[in-house]
Order: sequence, then structure tokens, then C-alpha cells
Amino acid sequence: MSPFFALLSRDIRLAVRAGGGATLALAFFACVVTLVPLGVGSDLRLLSRIAGGVLWVAAVLAALLSLDRLFQADFEDGSLDLIVLSPLSLEVSVLAKTTAHWLAPGLPLTVLSALLAVLFDLSVKATGALVLSLLVGTPAVSAIGAVGAALTLSIRRGGLILPLIVLPLLAPAVIFGSGVVQAAQDGLANGAFLFLAAFSVLSVLLSPFAAAASVRLNLAT
Repeated sequence: MSPFFALLSRDIRLAVRAGGGATLALAFFACVVTLVPLGVGSDLRLLSRIAGGVLWVAAVLAALLSLDRLFQADFEDGSLDLIVLSPLSLEVSVLAKTTAHWLAPGLPLTVLSALLAVLFDLSVKATGALVLSLLVGTPAVSAIGAVGAALTLSIRRGGLILPLIVLPLLAPAVIFGSGVVQAAQDGLANGAFLFLAAFSVLSVLLSPFAAAASVRLNLAT
């Protein structure tokens, strides 16, 4: 097995085991999405209009629950030093850890959203748009979150600061993602999906370099 896939497999196993964060993220996502209809009421027309925004915001918040452990656990037990010294470049290692974060909580959240969309009376077309937008947009959440996790690596209780850094940067993903669902409901064509895809690709391409630089800076101090 190549070093990249070995690190990817290791991080996925750590994420899905007890206390890894993936199960907690899914439970949090399901709870938030379920509580919104209870608070808003039974107006199905209103629920369908806000479904895209609610599900996207819930997905982003759920993904944040496990981001603080992306590098922190390895930093605390010394594994991060071994990763830095390994033949695999740190940028590629960051990409492997980011991919593992997306595969563990991100991809299951996307699948679960299709089931929870029933609570908002979303049509089949709108549900498909929701799933597609999450499938394309959630890699950006993991990628940008990795940068935030690397920046707060050596900060005491950095998990409290991480959302303040990451959430403003994820505003475009939420706006474009919910816009995709809204366009599907209205039967209109807009550029939200293209903007979302471009934002996600750009985030995934640039984040390994920014996160790797932040990790090196924290290890050097």
C-alpha cells in the first residue's frame, strides 16, 4: 500500500471508531435537521423553501465537530512529527487527511441528507439537487477546515477558535449550495452550481499548501 493510501486508511479508521467524531457529526446533523421542522411548524411550503439553507448550515456545523482533531491528536501523541519526516510530502499528507475527513463524516452526511429531506417535503428533483450540491461542496468544507485546524494546532483550546476562522470562509459554499436547491425548486437555471464547483475545486487545490505551511509554522515554534 502506498504511503498516501496508508495514511488515508488510518485516518478513516480513527474517524469511525468510538470517539473519532464521524458518528457524532452524523448524530448532530440528524438532530439539528429534525429539530428545525419542530420549531418552525408544519407549514410544508415554508419548510421546502428553507430546506436548502437549513441542511447546508447543519452539514457545515456537523463537519466542524471533528475538524479540531484533524491534526491535534497526531500533534499530541507525536505522530505528526513522523508524518512530517516521512517520504510523503507534507502537502500530500494533508491532502490524505483532508480526504479521510471528507470520506468519514462528509460523504455519509451527503447520503443522510437525502433521507432527511423528506421532513421538508422536498421534491425528488430538489432532493437530487441537494445531494449533488453537498457531494460537490462538502470537499471545500473539509479543505478549508483543514487550514483552520492547522492554524489553531498549537493554540490551547483551539477548537473554540476554529469555527470563528472557518465559518466566514465557508459562507460562499452555503450560499451557492442552498442556491442550487432553490433553483431546482423554482425550475430556473442559474450559475450557483458552477460557482459552487469552482469554489470547491479551488479550495481543494490550495488548502494543502496553506495547511502544510501552518503545520510547519506550529511545529517550529
